[in-house]
Amino acid sequence: MKQANGFTLVELLVALTIFALLAAAGVGLLSFSVRAQEVAGERLKTLSQTRRAGALLTGDLAQAASRVSRDEAGAARPALLGGSGQSEALVLALVRRGWENLDDTGRPSLQKVEYRLVGDRLERIAYPRVDGAPPLPAVPVATGVRSLRLRYRDGEGQWRDRWDPTQPSLLPLAVEMVIDTQASGRVRQLFLVGAAP
Repeated sequence: MKQANGFTLVELLVALTIFALLAAAGVGLLSFSVRAQEVAGERLKTLSQTRRAGALLTGDLAQAASRVSRDEAGAARPALLGGSGQSEALVLALVRRGWENLDDTGRPSLQKVEYRLVGDRLERIAYPRVDGAPPLPAVPVATGVRSLRLRYRDGEGQWRDRWDPTQPSLLPLAVEMVIDTQASGRVRQLFLVGAAP
């Protein structure tokens, strides 16, 4: 008598059930991976916003110059003017060195820069000239800001809530920023002021 080769109906049903369970587990794992990647992407986006703000402030403060500037009305402004960041819109204003002249226009390498808190957005405003020029369009640095606090370290090593020195060309040694955003939470950063003695 010849023996029949093949699978029985029960064996096929068991094999299909195992394949269905493996396929369902694979789909679940793939779905979990996609969700995890989306969450990680959002977290990296918020982290990059915090790092970008820190990088801009690091570059500006490291290149700070002891240069008194003038506003559009011609009034003198200190080389660095800093608020506490809690009640006023103007957070920080300074003159920095190292502005690259890529388009070879007739302008100095100094640039006046301001940081303002507008609603829940921290903005960086640059000026094409140090004295008397209107500002260029604002660039958002951080969004979803719940609170912002700045402190300034003076030459004696004391921390001050505002920087409004009696000598207009005097710069702090360091600046501390504590920023609380909806996405990243509370982050504390310290910046050295490069032109400090």
